[in-house]
Amino acid sequence: MTHVRRLKLGLSFYPSGYHVAGWRFPGAIPDGGINLQHHVDMARAAETACFDFFFLADTNAIWDENIEAVSQTTWGAKFEPLTVLSALAMVTSRIGLVGTASTTYNDPYSLARRFASLDHISSGRAGWNLVTSASASEAGNFSLEQHPQHGDRYARAREFVEVVTGLWDGFDDDAYRFDKDSGVCFEAGKARRLDHRGRDFQVHGPLSLPRPVQGHPVMVQAGLSEAGRELAAESGEILFTAQSELPVAKAFYDDVKARLVRHGRSPNSLSIMPGAVTIVGGSRAEAEDQIDALNRLLPPVAGLAFLSGLIGDTDLSGFPLDEPVPALPATEGPKGRQQFVLDAARRKGLTLRELYSSIALTSGHRLVYGTPADVADQLEEWYVAGACDGYNIAPAHLPGGFEALAALVVPELQRRGLVQRSYSGRTLRENLGLSRPLSRYHRPATLNALAS
Repeated sequence: MTHVRRLKLGLSFYPSGYHVAGWRFPGAIPDGGINLQHHVDMARAAETACFDFFFLADTNAIWDENIEAVSQTTWGAKFEPLTVLSALAMVTSRIGLVGTASTTYNDPYSLARRFASLDHISSGRAGWNLVTSASASEAGNFSLEQHPQHGDRYARAREFVEVVTGLWDGFDDDAYRFDKDSGVCFEAGKARRLDHRGRDFQVHGPLSLPRPVQGHPVMVQAGLSEAGRELAAESGEILFTAQSELPVAKAFYDDVKARLVRHGRSPNSLSIMPGAVTIVGGSRAEAEDQIDALNRLLPPVAGLAFLSGLIGDTDLSGFPLDEPVPALPATEGPKGRQQFVLDAARRKGLTLRELYSSIALTSGHRLVYGTPADVADQLEEWYVAGACDGYNIAPAHLPGGFEALAALVVPELQRRGLVQRSYSGRTLRENLGLSRPLSRYHRPATLNALAS
């Protein structure tokens, strides 16, 4: 497939906006995480703006070590992603539908089946955000006393991907005939039994449905650590990342693109899309007023708990809030994100209070704010500098934050020729310029060797 370079856009849908206190902002829908119509409205708005995909993040816990903090957030009121994405497939037709599912706390067969089902339901618009669970709180919800170590989580993830993609290849593309006259539903010789035997999984296969429309749903990953970068270079097609400074983003981009080449892949086969938290105002001062208003709505206990969870369930309650960020013990949480956040805080000389206020707004992502022209300039800057292939857009508050972006910023980006005005294909792969993968059973031997 011919690759056309353009800036790609995803809507990272946090139901009331990315700010922890966004649900309290004027115009926000406080029960947005369990309000299907709100999801429908935002997905349709993103499709009208020709966004590449609609993305739902997820975790399997609500950080209940501090239930008081959680009770002042909407963390505990969110739909399971694939359930709601299947519903959204019925009310959209072109936008990609990407959901998070952990390789740490899922089973390969059931997950492969759910994403294959979503791909068929949506006529080829599914994407899997493959993550290794960062929160130790999740272990207790899956009958485990201890969260697996970082290296073990990534070793499991690699094998998990091998099993899932093998299951997606379990039937040849033309295996299913549904031929009433002959009585043949599928050709038995075109069914492929996986018979995987590995360290963590023993899976028979095949799946109980045809090969996905896209061959494989688009593989999305998120990670800053060494292990995360390497996994993305091996098997990712979109990489979500978090940087707030251009030199750091450029160095990360160049590093991952070089890894792709070392794995025998084209640099264009993976789109690197940092998060961008957006606030659009009639003036820069008006945008800053929105930031101040959001921060005034943030309870300190919730801000501190959010920071704690983001850097690996580290207890921060005993540290002074108005002194520089202290040295913290290593955890088995998200190592790349933890290091990035703490290093940036120390470079800027932030206090713990300043850090949690910043993180409550951005989670360590880039803050892009100002007039529509300001926001367009900032988004264009990193793209032109070769520091990204697009952005995972996360409005600070919803629905107003996205409505302003779609009405005022997207048309400006279109006028500059940076983003698409219409969809070029029917599937998410086609719209992203990604090739449909050959089944492992039909690839040339050289490609199978590279894949292994």
